[in-house]
Amino acid sequence: MTLTGPTDMAESLARRVKVLRLHRGWTQNTLAERSGVTNASYRRFETTGKASLELVLKVAHALARLEEFGQLFQPPPARSIEELERRSAGHAAKRGRI
Repeated sequence: MTLTGPTDMAESLARRVKVLRLHRGWTQNTLAERSGVTNASYRRFETTGKASLELVLKVAHALARLEEFGQLFQPPPARSIEELERRSAGHAAKRGRI
């Protein structure tokens, strides 16, 4: 399957969450309650993929999958020793160039 954009990714995430929920034998209401979100918001996420980031993170936490989000948006590998040293010293770029 090739994802072509944010909507496809959101729908794919929602399908995977549903699979995990069903694997545990939980109803939508059970996962919503364990996540601390409303039933309506959770149902909307599962059927459309539309949800706030906070809702998705709460659901991931309830499913013991929150740590997977820690891998997102990591900086690229350093291209030089100098860049690695700057990063380890805490000197990150403050703004983009373009």
